[in-house]
Amino acid sequence: MGQQPYLHVTWTDDTTGATGHLVIDRLLRGASSGGLRMRSGCTLEEVADLARAMTLKEALVYRPEDHYAPFGGAKGGIDFDPSHPDAPAVLERFLRAVRPLAETYWSVGEDLGTRQEDIDRAFERIGLRSCVHAALPFVEDGADAGLTRISDAFAVEVDGLGLGDTVGGYGVAQSVLAVLSEHHELPGEQTAVVQGFGSMGGATARYLARAGIRVVAVVDRDGVVVDERGVDVERLLADRSPAGLVNRETLPQGVTLLPVEDWLTVEADILVTAAASYAVDDTNHADVRCRYLVEGANVSVLPGAEAALAARGVVVVPDFAANFAANSWWWWTLFGDIGPDADQALTKIEKTMREITTAIFQRVRETGATPRQAATAISEENLHQARVRYGDLPA
Repeated sequence: MGQQPYLHVTWTDDTTGATGHLVIDRLLRGASSGGLRMRSGCTLEEVADLARAMTLKEALVYRPEDHYAPFGGAKGGIDFDPSHPDAPAVLERFLRAVRPLAETYWSVGEDLGTRQEDIDRAFERIGLRSCVHAALPFVEDGADAGLTRISDAFAVEVDGLGLGDTVGGYGVAQSVLAVLSEHHELPGEQTAVVQGFGSMGGATARYLARAGIRVVAVVDRDGVVVDERGVDVERLLADRSPAGLVNRETLPQGVTLLPVEDWLTVEADILVTAAASYAVDDTNHADVRCRYLVEGANVSVLPGAEAALAARGVVVVPDFAANFAANSWWWWTLFGDIGPDADQALTKIEKTMREITTAIFQRVRETGATPRQAATAISEENLHQARVRYGDLPA
């Protein structure tokens, strides 16, 4: 998949000088899918990396029997501080500028630094019915039915968390459990560190702990919360701020607090990167102290760092193979493969994650490939099959 992106657009905000990028990596069935992020320092290169990963993520989950069929990958990114008071207005102006692409090619969702409610509000203001407007013509039983399922699904709660805030982290946790099973490891004998405690990291920590894995540390932007006995994940979730910050005032005795720059110093069997892109790079990969690194965040491990970790025997599970659940849940619900129901959603996520992880590691064992190489090959094969099926390629 070395070809150039199908399209990239760069926008400059007249009011603030903020820069925004939209990269459509591929079109499949004439459409693409991928989130919109906002952070200071976001670059075109970063957005292009994320768009390529979305193409792989969409294709990896392709099952011919599903109503949901993959789209191409895309991504949007705005170089602006999401905590700035002008952030919602900048978001709206960017979406207004790329409205023709959002209307025809690009289905959008929240990502790092953006909130779904702000994206939904902006789409209403620019005159589009939904952030997945470009996907609606493909819903077999009609846009009204699909959007009703999505709305109903976002109203579902799972033990105090919204279903939309649960599915991503639940999928990452199932990725961890499937990888452990492939290596004949017992969850109850493992420890984990989770970097990030927002919707993805918080739900990941919850379901790792519920599976018997001892979560010895969680990381937020203010630092590292360490408890070798295992942090009380449910207590931390109950006191968590809307920004995904742990409440330090209510921590029990025996908890150690470390500065955020020391996040790699806590040794554990499993490290989940569920915060920002490019978290593990050429400057810090030597500090990684785990046997399994699972990318909950998109593009969180740079290629050079991943190669160095693989040479040390660390199993690195790539982002598009570990964190597809939130994206797929949207589509499974919109297209009617599942209803707006927590049990249906979690069951399908677990089943799909187990099947995909088994296929990846079977190929790893047979070919000697890395997990990323194996997952990429499967995605490319699925993409080819889908392009033939939907007429993008001749049979």
